[in-house]
Amino acid sequence: MNQDPQDRREFLRQVPRLGATVLAAQWATASPQAHAQAQNPAPPVPAAPPPAAPAPGAGLPAHWQGKEQIAMLIYPDFTALDMVGPQYMLAGLMGAKVHLVAASREPVKSDTGLVFVPSMTLAECPRELDILFVPGGSRGTFAAMRDRTLVEWVADQGRRAKWVSSVCTGSMVLAQAGLLRGKRATSHWVTRELLANFGAIPVDERVVWDGNTVTGAGVSAGIDLGLEVVARLRDATYAQAMQLAAEYAPRPPFNAGTPRTAPPNVHALVSGRFDKLRAQMTESAKDMLSAPAQ
Repeated sequence: MNQDPQDRREFLRQVPRLGATVLAAQWATASPQAHAQAQNPAPPVPAAPPPAAPAPGAGLPAHWQGKEQIAMLIYPDFTALDMVGPQYMLAGLMGAKVHLVAASREPVKSDTGLVFVPSMTLAECPRELDILFVPGGSRGTFAAMRDRTLVEWVADQGRRAKWVSSVCTGSMVLAQAGLLRGKRATSHWVTRELLANFGAIPVDERVVWDGNTVTGAGVSAGIDLGLEVVARLRDATYAQAMQLAAEYAPRPPFNAGTPRTAPPNVHALVSGRFDKLRAQMTESAKDMLSAPAQ
């Protein structure tokens, strides 16, 4: 089910209003005699007016309304699900502004051919971000790591952002920008151990937090990362409502989602495809920016 972000926000607003809505409906469908009795009650019992509809947002915890500025970087040949998974969750944050940022406003094609239209350029992006997010990919991500202008932008924004985040090999872009030095971080299993070449501490976990940095493992881990971020920005109830709205209850048909559980022949087949990429990213560590660790 595809939901507009506004629809998901409205879903959350409706939760505390359901009781009042039911009472109002009961009033509207009451018999004429009941209305007459309510309008002209026998003394001394006063008539009870129908329940007033609560104002939008009434009854919601104050901390459920925010004003975060979130920038999600996209670049040619990035992996769409790396971005779309967490974007679904972050776009449901009431009051938050989620920006798709690219080098220009020209459409950006993902590595599988999906096309995205940026909402702003690097130069137009807010200078003070609450969250900077970088998705991963393969050849497209290596090209991003070699794009000096883009990496310097990531380094600059990352040093000032409240939180810095990535999914999959997006952490390699953060590492190239010098933002993971001395930090625990994860990446897609193909490149995770390469983080050590950039001064990071590789961790084999689905989502890894270290101070104001949060990194996710490969592709589908972005949904988990998005939910964890939502829980920290709002609370567990808000995140659980987002999870339920997305019906996120994975039951994969195969137990081959990690190198530990995949059959050896499958692991060898997939791993071998990335030998060149690993070599390129290892070499790229020599040109890591000297950005200080956060």
